[in-house]
Amino acid sequence: MAKIGIFFGSSTGNTEDAAKQIAQDLGAEATEISSTSEDEILECDYIVFGVSTWGAGDLQDDFDDFMGTLEGMDFSGKKVAVFGLGDQENYGDTFVDAMGIVGKAVKAAGGELVGTVATDGYEYDASEGEENGKFIGLPLDEDNQSDQSADRIASWVSELKKSFA
Repeated sequence: MAKIGIFFGSSTGNTEDAAKQIAQDLGAEATEISSTSEDEILECDYIVFGVSTWGAGDLQDDFDDFMGTLEGMDFSGKKVAVFGLGDQENYGDTFVDAMGIVGKAVKAAGGELVGTVATDGYEYDASEGEENGKFIGLPLDEDNQSDQSADRIASWVSELKKSFA
């Protein structure tokens, strides 16, 4: 059976909560990025990264610390999905930028990004997480649209299962 790994960085618990829900829906485990290794990630057949955006488009601290390792990894032949948390009202010009930063690093390292999401239902000005009119992964906004997170996660996981099949 294929091994799915979910790796996240969380400062307030919101990204961790989302990671645990995604892990439960995928029948996998969620692991903090700060307590994992390159080998643990690369032994997975399918990988999901979860990261939140802080300040004016910055990575969450644990992910920021891990980026040097991530950028040196080889994701060739790997399907990778990314989800990101952000605040589209107060930080509409950097909404889920961290998701874009991580996703672009994965692509540069040979990974195949899966799990794009339409921008419908989101109101923001700019995002590094958007490419060709779609988000490169699942954006969640626990500050302004927390009532939509469960449905968004369920829908995204359903699509991931097809991509990971």
